[in-house]
Amino acid sequence: MSWILDSGRSIYLQIVERIELEIVSGKYKPGDKIPSVRELAVEAGVNPNTMQKAMVELERDGLVHSERTSGRFITEDETMIMEIRKDLARKQIEEFMERMKKMGFSGEEIVTLLRKTLEEEKA
Repeated sequence: MSWILDSGRSIYLQIVERIELEIVSGKYKPGDKIPSVRELAVEAGVNPNTMQKAMVELERDGLVHSERTSGRFITEDETMIMEIRKDLARKQIEEFMERMKKMGFSGEEIVTLLRKTLEEEKA
């Protein structure tokens, strides 16, 4: 099944974001071998060159590394993975806060709504 990608944004960056999310969420564990570029391209429904560009970006960032004849693997640096996880969370929070403020909510109102929502989830 193809991944859902937005044609209005760079496809390779969306692939990078998705694989980052899969790493920080635990789908891929530190040290795991990831599928080949061709396999991922078929799964995502994209050109292998686009997937290769995303893999190069992930390697440049240090999240993925290549072993010459064995393929690509997720970094074993759990501290790096946790930092990326925190950075992704901060970005989501910033975007959420910006949208809420555009709707007219104050910071205090947002916090109150979040607390109420969390309490309702626990019940």
